[in-house]
Amino acid sequence: MNNRIIPQVKRLKYLGIIFDCKLTFKEHINYTAEKCTKLIFSLSKSAKLNWGLSHKALKTIYIGGILPLLLYGAPVWSKAMEKESYKYKLISVQRLINIKMAKAYRTVSNEALCVLTGMAPIDIKIEEAAKLYRLTRGSTKDNEQFDRDTDVKHWQHPAETNIRVTEENYVENSIQIFTDGSKSEKEVGSGIVTLEAGRHIKIPQCRLNIRCTNNQAEQLATLKALEYIENKQTTNKTATICTDSQITVEKIRNSNIHTCIIEEIRRKLIGMKNTGWNITLRWVKAHVGIKGNELADTLAKKAAKDETMIESYKKVPKSVVARELEEESIRKWQREWTQTTKGKAMKDFFPDVAERLKMKINLTQNLTAIVTGHGKTRAYLQRFKIIENAT
Repeated sequence: MNNRIIPQVKRLKYLGIIFDCKLTFKEHINYTAEKCTKLIFSLSKSAKLNWGLSHKALKTIYIGGILPLLLYGAPVWSKAMEKESYKYKLISVQRLINIKMAKAYRTVSNEALCVLTGMAPIDIKIEEAAKLYRLTRGSTKDNEQFDRDTDVKHWQHPAETNIRVTEENYVENSIQIFTDGSKSEKEVGSGIVTLEAGRHIKIPQCRLNIRCTNNQAEQLATLKALEYIENKQTTNKTATICTDSQITVEKIRNSNIHTCIIEEIRRKLIGMKNTGWNITLRWVKAHVGIKGNELADTLAKKAAKDETMIESYKKVPKSVVARELEEESIRKWQREWTQTTKGKAMKDFFPDVAERLKMKINLTQNLTAIVTGHGKTRAYLQRFKIIENAT
């Protein structure tokens, strides 16, 4: 090109990921492992068995610094982890930091170290990160059921979304509408009540998919309230929407949030403003005897339990998808922990991974020695033929 020979290379680095000519990602995994190993060895100077960085500090460093490096670009190269040699390359890196974190001896197995520190095996975390990306941001049909951010071309301009928010008890000459959401273990629903001529009038309620959140129910109630007053034949075009959800109000005002319902609320507010409507959002305290709010709460619970009602909204937020994938990872981790022949002493203390993760344990050298069986005990020293008698 332009009288210059373009050299052919066998590898290139693009956006932090190293691609080789056969797309094995071997060099990327080696590069990542080496980078993290150097970081861990630099920590070794101040993370000894009896002094130095605590378990809590090392855990923070791992979660905030080392794990993101190991997971970077995982959706691209996660398939490479099917090869055992690549997988054990990253497992060895995790093992190094786990030993420091648990204040353990090097003879403790990685399976036992992961359970002791509460850090999921790295191969499981990589698979989880890749699945989360494919489900929520990939181009498959599966992600259509998830609450992805709307496309940039549909965003409302921040200058146009100047929303009036008040905590006043009453906005003069305005239509008062109370909204609320409800979520239990088996159902999710939204309730809406309007105050007209001194009377509370029920508005058709909404039922959401069981995987939706209470925040989504609150937001959907606000959206349905706007649709109700927009279609209302009235000369009074001043309305106040009362909600007990501060999160909903803050998300509507935050121009950096572009989820489906929030962006639709903004679009509706701008459209109604252009037709002469004056809409005010009012935050009210929940369960303090405000009749409209209490009625909306009752209607939301009733709508959630009504199985004959068609689900008005089915898109699940990313937080729910991430939690479900995390639970799936814990189940896979549990199967591996049950099947492994390593860490027998640890299994007596922590047979259940999920229960271990619920515990808050400050790991020390002595505690680790007790639960792993690897420490300055006579049984351990006799096992490695340092002394003759374990008694």
